[in-house]
Amino acid sequence: MQQSATADIAAMLCEEGGGWMDQAAEIAMRHYEGIDLERDVEFKSDDSPLTQADLEIDSFLFDRLSEIFPDIPVVTEERSQSHDLSVESGYFFLIDPIDGTKEFIHNRGDFTVNIALLHDREPVVGLVCAPALGKCFYGSDFAGASVKSLETGKSERISVRQPDNNGLLVVASRSHLSPETKAFIEANSVADTRNAGSSLKFCLLAAGEADLYPRFGPTMEWDTAAGHAVLKAAGGFVREIDGQPLLYAKKDFRNPWFIAGVPGVDYRMA
Repeated sequence: MQQSATADIAAMLCEEGGGWMDQAAEIAMRHYEGIDLERDVEFKSDDSPLTQADLEIDSFLFDRLSEIFPDIPVVTEERSQSHDLSVESGYFFLIDPIDGTKEFIHNRGDFTVNIALLHDREPVVGLVCAPALGKCFYGSDFAGASVKSLETGKSERISVRQPDNNGLLVVASRSHLSPETKAFIEANSVADTRNAGSSLKFCLLAAGEADLYPRFGPTMEWDTAAGHAVLKAAGGFVREIDGQPLLYAKKDFRNPWFIAGVPGVDYRMA
């Protein structure tokens, strides 16, 4: 019964969310194409940037989710009051209105809009829209993973690839390439490294364009949940560095270090 209910919520979210993501993309691009660093960007207490696009998309998505799913709590990056919700069991949503704000404000296209549905601490649905790249990625435990063109509206299924363990392709954070990540790359049979921002790193794995994404640095759950769900739906995994599955609804919604990858990938820690 519980699985059936989750499948129904997932189907509704993917159906409704497609239109929401199109509208969120329009909001993002309206600000992206004319952004002024002095006028449009402020900084939060942790020195991370905040734009009007963050606030507008946050308000739009929060209102839509609350209207359609009034009984499911919504946690968003930009609403600090939502960070006190108790969501260790049952359903909840995670929203990151602009993931990769540094990429956004510097007119680099690899920022995303993220919505995830969590159930009992696991991501079961993810929507990741990359407005500047003209793509939206969707994934659920029940329907697999797809990518949609914002221009044509056409979707196609995606899945992870079979890795070549003698020549792995690693995707890493454009803004947070830590010494530990560099050491990991040097310790493994890596043929090439691709830099990308935001949750697109998960989506590159999901689309069969990379094999590993090591993250040895700070992230928050709203940064990862939607991409995690897409990758899982495409056949991949996200694990803590000790091999345990990455779970959500943690204290302060902070993630430990993790590795995302595809089945059959062979790697070792530095």
